[in-house]
Amino acid sequence: MIPLSDLEFGWFTIFVILLIGYAVLDGFDLGVGMLHLFAKKDIERRTMLNAIGPVWDGNEVWLVTAGGALFAGFPDIYATILSAFYMPVMLLLFGLILRAVAIEFRSKKKMQWWRTCWDLAFFSGSFIISLVLGIALGNLIRGISLNESKEFIGTIEMILNPYALLVGLFTVSLFAMHGSIYILMKTEGELHDKMRAWTTPCIIFFIINYAITTMATLIYMPHMIKVFHDRPLLFLIGVINILIVANIPREISRGRDVRAFISSCINMICLLSLYAMGTYPIVVRDIHQPDILSLTVYNSASSKLTLEILFFIAIIGMPLVIAYTLAVYIIFRGKVKLDHHSY
Repeated sequence: MIPLSDLEFGWFTIFVILLIGYAVLDGFDLGVGMLHLFAKKDIERRTMLNAIGPVWDGNEVWLVTAGGALFAGFPDIYATILSAFYMPVMLLLFGLILRAVAIEFRSKKKMQWWRTCWDLAFFSGSFIISLVLGIALGNLIRGISLNESKEFIGTIEMILNPYALLVGLFTVSLFAMHGSIYILMKTEGELHDKMRAWTTPCIIFFIINYAITTMATLIYMPHMIKVFHDRPLLFLIGVINILIVANIPREISRGRDVRAFISSCINMICLLSLYAMGTYPIVVRDIHQPDILSLTVYNSASSKLTLEILFFIAIIGMPLVIAYTLAVYIIFRGKVKLDHHSY
């Protein structure tokens, strides 16, 4: 029989993997959405839209699955997060709806005003999702106010603190860079040349935010580096992350777009892994008494039987999701070509 502590740690690991899958896959969708508005020609906007057209809705499945995994494996954490971030979650859902409707409705009419309105909606939805996800992550790192019943007792003003907003801006810059590299990889001709000019500012914007956010975390969130004092080998992940970030502009300058995109994906994997290791075993941190009131992997998990059933479902379901994802990307690999079926 598997010990309960191993089941709890294992399900937390699966949850983090699902978050990483969402960030890597839907991250470039969101980046494309934010950059989409800066294209001037309709054919350029259509090309960018169709670069994510076959995959954007499938990529969102990872977020839904992560939410389901949190609800099933750690119901107390799920309840606290949704009550604490009620307004951000509503904004997140609004952004997801706005983006989906914009993608589907834009091509229904050929009038310029119609398409411009939905382009603005597509940009707004993508930006809102990116910013809200970053703000939520920043608050989970910093901590929120909880009472003895582990219920949120803060206000929306406390959620919108400077550190959380900084992480929100960092997330926007991360997804914008990721999306620009994806478009660079998927296009050719004039748009490809334009995107190559856009990619450099996106990378610079990301690196500036990366440096500022890292310094702020090291100075104001010392609990995030405690694990690296206890287990120095984990510091290698941080070193790998820095080297990968440095490799992205190197690959772009050499015209190796696919390698740059792979480096961007590894960067996101490293960043979320560092987050998970820095906060573990705490998931929802209390800002005042973290050792007493925080929700952890071990005091908020479902029963052993529930976790065992969940693992059985995950063993069957995750390979199917991964196989489906790989199949879609293999089928729609290569440069974007517009036809009468395109958005």
